[in-house]
Amino acid sequence: MALTDIQIRNAKPQEKPYKIADAKGMYLMVTPSGGKLWRLNYRFAGLRKTLAIGAYPEITLSEARDRRELARKLLANDTDPSEVKRIEKQQLEIVASNSFEAVARDWFDRHLSQKAETTKTKVTSRMERFVLPYIGKLRPMIFETV
Repeated sequence: MALTDIQIRNAKPQEKPYKIADAKGMYLMVTPSGGKLWRLNYRFAGLRKTLAIGAYPEITLSEARDRRELARKLLANDTDPSEVKRIEKQQLEIVASNSFEAVARDWFDRHLSQKAETTKTKVTSRMERFVLPYIGKLRPMIFETV
């Protein structure tokens, strides 16, 4: 029997974590602290694995089912969904570390280490007040050559 939104909302925490099954290997894990986490059990290369889909209510039942189907399509193409998720997370971290603010702070660390303390304070405070709030989160534009 498929899981309903009412069953999810009525799920109460217990002394130990427990699962409420949906379908096709997906379930909702209810933790003792009251958290409700979507999980998907699957097999890849003969090994049993679990994919964390997200937390309820941020990830609704329909969104969790969509993500389950996406993972099943990846499995049908002989691709491990956990590996795809890990690579995507890695790429996001690389993009975040390549923001203007990250590059500027790296520059501060390398070039201002030889300067007087008043110069360090002056330069960093001006950057933090006048530049970083406006362009700190900007990322460099990457152009692909054809």
